[in-house]
Amino acid sequence: QVQLVESGGGLVQPGGSLRLSCAASGTAFSFNTMGWYRQAPGKERELVADITTGGIPIYAQPVKGRFTISIDNAKFTVSLQMNSLKPEDTAVYYCHARYTSIAPVRTNTSWGRGTQVTVSS
Repeated sequence: QVQLVESGGGLVQPGGSLRLSCAASGTAFSFNTMGWYRQAPGKERELVADITTGGIPIYAQPVKGRFTISIDNAKFTVSLQMNSLKPEDTAVYYCHARYTSIAPVRTNTSWGRGTQVTVSS
């Protein structure tokens, strides 16, 4: 069982920056991937960025070149540095993890409760 807690959301002006962090706790055999999704009003939840524990990242096209995801395996945390923020980045951002549980041994997923990011002047 794994719990995820996000932090770092807030209100920023267009062109500003925010850094989101997600801390994982609980019991797992291993973590496979951790990442961030977002959901804006009236839209479906979408992948923002994902990263393997080996450090290989994947980015959604709208955030490429602006966002950077990183993982700290020792601290069981994943971060998302968001630069050059745009109003269309406004959404609730959710941390997500895919991991292998111990009993039973299988692939599980876990979601954080979300943190609000608002980009507005």
